[in-house]
Amino acid sequence: TPHSPSLFCSPKSTTHYSSRRLVVSGASTNTSALDFSPSIGEVLGDVSIFTAAGDSVQFKDLWDLNEGVAVVALLRHFGCPCCWELASALKESKARFDSAGVKIIAVGVGSPDKARILAERLPFPMDSLYADPDRKAYDVLGLYYGLGRTFFNPASAKVFSRFEALQKAVKNYTIEATPDDRSSVLQQGGMFVFKGFSVTEHDIQILPSRVCIRNALVSYFMLQ
Repeated sequence: TPHSPSLFCSPKSTTHYSSRRLVVSGASTNTSALDFSPSIGEVLGDVSIFTAAGDSVQFKDLWDLNEGVAVVALLRHFGCPCCWELASALKESKARFDSAGVKIIAVGVGSPDKARILAERLPFPMDSLYADPDRKAYDVLGLYYGLGRTFFNPASAKVFSRFEALQKAVKNYTIEATPDDRSSVLQQGGMFVFKGFSVTEHDIQILPSRVCIRNALVSYFMLQ
């Protein structure tokens, strides 16, 4: 089923565009919180996803939307080897985020049973992992979906510079974590830092990396 583009992202002018158009070609795109409508957090808050255990939950129930800070990492899909690497890096950084009072939320495309495969085999904490089989959150946040920048971007070669970390992360990898709907593999991800309802920083990734995790930590401490 085609996904209609969201209209809740806008450039710094007052003209509204489809959120899909905000994604710029390249390995990573950093833009300020001003690129998002102030209502984006409220809209995302009403999006329903699933816990890895299979329970339905809304984004607004995942962190304190008054003053709480959350790093929301939207993985491509649970069968993406590079996303296993990112999930591994998130797990390694979780203690630092926890001590700073920052909630870690990792979301992937696929059903809860696919999420559990990643959680059990990586492993990754189940209480921080969520499934978005219909890509609802990805649509609201305007993340790129398509063939061109998923498989034919020059930035894809950068994965070889992280070969050792990737090899370690995929030690127990299985392709069974890939969504049954194979068209889902065309979805790209990103990392977002929220303070309450507001996006304070985001990093749209053609290929996820540990750099965006460091950026998220820096962004948090800049909020203090």
